[in-house]
Amino acid sequence: MKIGILTQALQSNYGGIVQNYALQQVLIGAGHKVETIDWGIRKDLRRYAYECKISIRSLLMPGNQLVTPYMPTSKEQDVICRNLNAFIDTNIHRTPKIYSAPGFKRQANSGRFDAFVVGSDQCWRPKYNRFLDAMFLDFATEEKVKRIAYAASFGTDKWEFSPARTAECAQLAQRFDFVSLREDSGVELCREHFGIEASHVLDPTMLLDAEDYVALIRKADVPRSRGNLFNYVLDPDERIDAFTRRIAKDKGLEAFRVLPLKQQENRSKNDVRHHIEDCVYPGVETWLRAFMDADMTIVDSFHGAVFSIIFNKDFWVIGNAGRGQARFTSLLREFGLEDRLLDVEQLDSVQVDKAICWEAVNARLEQRRNECKNLLLESLKSE
Repeated sequence: MKIGILTQALQSNYGGIVQNYALQQVLIGAGHKVETIDWGIRKDLRRYAYECKISIRSLLMPGNQLVTPYMPTSKEQDVICRNLNAFIDTNIHRTPKIYSAPGFKRQANSGRFDAFVVGSDQCWRPKYNRFLDAMFLDFATEEKVKRIAYAASFGTDKWEFSPARTAECAQLAQRFDFVSLREDSGVELCREHFGIEASHVLDPTMLLDAEDYVALIRKADVPRSRGNLFNYVLDPDERIDAFTRRIAKDKGLEAFRVLPLKQQENRSKNDVRHHIEDCVYPGVETWLRAFMDADMTIVDSFHGAVFSIIFNKDFWVIGNAGRGQARFTSLLREFGLEDRLLDVEQLDSVQVDKAICWEAVNARLEQRRNECKNLLLESLKSE
């Protein structure tokens, strides 16, 4: 069977890239031919999307200071993302790039797909998707094609669709052969707003095990990480930095990051034009190795929490409501790890010596991995 994957645009997002790769590998492992429907936005629309993204994230910064940093040119962006693009080019099978809504229809016709799988990474969150209709497969008009949503995500337990968009997307969602959601709250949202029953499943990254990711690390031959306390915090905050320093001192650990020295939220034109190497993202395998090498992690990222679990690392998740708190609570509840979720206002009182029973977590992960993989693969079988 030839399958097309629909997900968020492949860009400077480690978790988004790796979940795409993981879903692809599971499908290939089952004997299918797989391509990701590769899409982006043209340069004339890129500034609008870039500034919207930055404005949303800057609202989360201390003091709510709105900042619109310099947007790199296409050539500069290629340099900044060269390591991420190298992983994508090597490891993810993709169609030619699509830049407009009609492009999805053309690709569906030319690609001769037997099925489409939509998911994951907040692909059903309206404010994160220029091509929301495509994420509900509006372009897949062939009646015989299978329509699957695996670990689709609204990212939040609050309904963000307008009434008109709800009606449009509900009609499309009801045509799916199988719908599953990454967050348990998403199951109820589908029932209430789309009138469909959905399953709750694991993020695609959790369908692979740690050894699958270690193989990528070994193949890339990336050097050992610079420390053993991995700080993967996307929205910097002095309170989190202070918490990290306290843990490092108390535990005798060395904190380190895997992000550009100059992140996109605050980099200037001068940074990009004259210090572009400081803006370059480390490679995906370097990011994965950080979890492998760490003794402990501190994250405010969903996939940061996911890979801490996969690699069995003591971890702490800083709640991030703006990015979607439901993602964290659903994931941690699945494995009985709710006590790893921290409020940034209460970091001073955290007892950092709580142990995790990895035997119980791993047993649950193995059970759910098998269940979810079976649900996905069974949904693709012909009746």
